[in-house]
Amino acid sequence: MAARYFGLVPAAGSGSRFGADVLKQYSPLAGKPMLAHAIERLLAVPEVEVAFVVLAPSDTEFRKRDWSAFGSRVAPLYCGGASRRDSVLNGIIAAASLVDPNDWMLVHDAVRPCLGKAELRRLIDEAGKDEIGGILAVPVADTLKRANGERRIVATEPRDGLWLAQTPQMFRHGMLLRALRDSVHATDEAAAVEALGHKPRLVEGSSKNLKVTFPADLEIAERILRDAA
Repeated sequence: MAARYFGLVPAAGSGSRFGADVLKQYSPLAGKPMLAHAIERLLAVPEVEVAFVVLAPSDTEFRKRDWSAFGSRVAPLYCGGASRRDSVLNGIIAAASLVDPNDWMLVHDAVRPCLGKAELRRLIDEAGKDEIGGILAVPVADTLKRANGERRIVATEPRDGLWLAQTPQMFRHGMLLRALRDSVHATDEAAAVEALGHKPRLVEGSSKNLKVTFPADLEIAERILRDAA
């Protein structure tokens, strides 16, 4: 039986660095909550059957929004944890009855609203042929400086071979479950898979697939979405 594709969007974070009254993932952006853009972009290709959205158990905002445009392709899971790793792991476990261990899971940040369809298509096409899986990423273009505690430069780091990790990160359900269970402090899914001894594929993404971290990032995302429209 051919492997299927599912999305998983961890959306249980508090967005403490964002400094807004509303949770960051629900911030209004181009007429929709930012989370809606992330889900819409993840479901832009027909291969992704369902996007599981991992929410905090105390989340009351999701039910207030209209998700009917996605039909049955969005499934909320109220099992978010204290960290991204915990939320993704809990979501993977909660979805286990609906997916097979060999199925692909595309984990995408709730605050990356500008994922391009071409990049998503490239990830599925390239990582889907890889026995390990892979992630979207972009090569580091800027010069990297290492600083001390006083914010003084102590070294200039070579950027050869360095990439900035993005999402989606695409791995098989069974492998991701094992990896996240074993990697308590993993900062992303690829790091957990690397800890198993694997080398995930890097699939070139786009600088437009930015992660909204600070309020000023919303303006950039708004322009990207407006230009795409």
